[in-house]
Amino acid sequence: MEAIFSDVVKVIIRCRHCDERKARIRVTIERQSSTSAVCKRDLLVRLTNDEDPHFFFSLTISEEDFQSLKVQQELLIEFASFPEMLVQLLRQCQSEQNCSHPRFQLLFSCDSPSLDGPAQLSVMETNSFKHSNQLSLRLTQGSDKHVKDYLATCLASVKAEKEALELKLKKTEDDLTRRLNDAEQTLSEMERMRLEWTLEKNSLCSHHADELRREQEKAADLQERQQQQTQKHCQELERAHQRDSQQMQSRLVQLETSCGELSDRDYQNQAALRDLKAKLAAAEEECQHFQQQVASMRRQRDSAETALHANERLGQQLQTRVGTLEQEAKDHEQNASRTQEALKAAQQQKETLEEDARSKEAKLRKLDAQVEILSADVKKANEIIKKLMCELQVQQSKNKDKNVALVEQKKVLRDTSTQLERAQEEVRDAHQQLQHKDRQVASLKEQLESSMKKLAESKELLRSNENVIGWINKHLNEKRLSEMLTEPPQSTPPTAAMTSAAHFYPHVSKSPAMPDVVYKPAASPSVGGLDAKYFKRRDDGGVPVRGSPDALIAREFPRSKTPSAYFPN
Repeated sequence: MEAIFSDVVKVIIRCRHCDERKARIRVTIERQSSTSAVCKRDLLVRLTNDEDPHFFFSLTISEEDFQSLKVQQELLIEFASFPEMLVQLLRQCQSEQNCSHPRFQLLFSCDSPSLDGPAQLSVMETNSFKHSNQLSLRLTQGSDKHVKDYLATCLASVKAEKEALELKLKKTEDDLTRRLNDAEQTLSEMERMRLEWTLEKNSLCSHHADELRREQEKAADLQERQQQQTQKHCQELERAHQRDSQQMQSRLVQLETSCGELSDRDYQNQAALRDLKAKLAAAEEECQHFQQQVASMRRQRDSAETALHANERLGQQLQTRVGTLEQEAKDHEQNASRTQEALKAAQQQKETLEEDARSKEAKLRKLDAQVEILSADVKKANEIIKKLMCELQVQQSKNKDKNVALVEQKKVLRDTSTQLERAQEEVRDAHQQLQHKDRQVASLKEQLESSMKKLAESKELLRSNENVIGWINKHLNEKRLSEMLTEPPQSTPPTAAMTSAAHFYPHVSKSPAMPDVVYKPAASPSVGGLDAKYFKRRDDGGVPVRGSPDALIAREFPRSKTPSAYFPN
């Protein structure tokens, strides 16, 4: 038998006269190979519930059954690939079972509200148009033999889990004992190290306290001497600085006053120079204007002379007309005399303007000489200011040297204080190391307590598992004995006893054999499965019981070929 698929899938259960609900059902698909002369491979589909051991539905599909199923449901695959396609459909339903609108769903429908009789398992595909049935399988309810076989396999798996838990508990106990021994050794070593650290800490503290006291005394004496020296030196420097600053301030005031006077004189000279330049510019403009007038007068004189020559020529030519033109000649002579007088006046005015220009040029030379003298005075004042600034810089450099000496003295004091701080930090480091060791010891103790708690919890879990296994074995043995005692010999086992306990719905009343109580540890739980008294041969004509529960079920109900859902006859 080869298992292909075995997993829990969410299934929609629909019964007549009942509300539709969902449950988690274990779907198992296995291949069965017959040992007869003709090799046949059948497919077994089984539905069980981990919470209800009496819920058991199965279906065996052979190649002949699959051919009829293929024709009825119009399948496009062969029997060889049918298991793989069925597993793919189940995987698809399982992957979409937590979605709000799954595409593939499993539907388990049964006519009986108590889930008795045949049922049908369908793979439904939902789209936006309708629900389509991809595959439908008719399942039959398991007989007492099938249910007992299933319960026997569950009991074997529980026993295997119990053995694995016992082995795991033993390993855990060994590991915890080893860890406990290691922790005790570590704790003893830590205690020894703590004692050594305390002794070393006390010695270091006393030694550092003595050194610290001596260094503090030395530092106090050195600090007092340095303070006295620095105070004296500072007082001397302050007095010298005050004297120098007073002298420099007085000298600076004098220089500022002289500089102000020189700047005022320079400003006045510059203003006078600007006025003279403006007057010179105006005189030059007037001179240019007069020169233009002289040039125009000269042109008029030339024209008058030319006209005079022309008139003389005309007079020589027209001596015959002298009489008629005497009056005109007199007028021309009067005009010439006027022009000559104007020319003479213009020459006199030109001479006066030239004399004015020469006098103004002399005055400009005198003003230039005065400006040169004032610029020389300003240069001398600037040189004096530069000399004073150099002296001030020299005094400032002297003050810087004195400040450097003070800074070096402060550095010496700072070095001594840093040495004291280092000693204090060493003491603090020693305290911190001791506290770290104490914290390590506390963490080891907490780990030891947690491991002890885990050991107690695992023991309690093992005890509760043993009690549950013992309770299940006890009730199975009682039920089997009651069935064996009530059954007549050579008769088929009734199914009413099993179907009455195979109810799946929560509204059905529970069996009185399994009350809804919390299991408490028994005084002497049975660990080995069924009691030994039930495996002995009976001489009172009852059912012979011998060997393991699997052998008992195999002898009581021999294996028979499972009837097909599609060929019941």
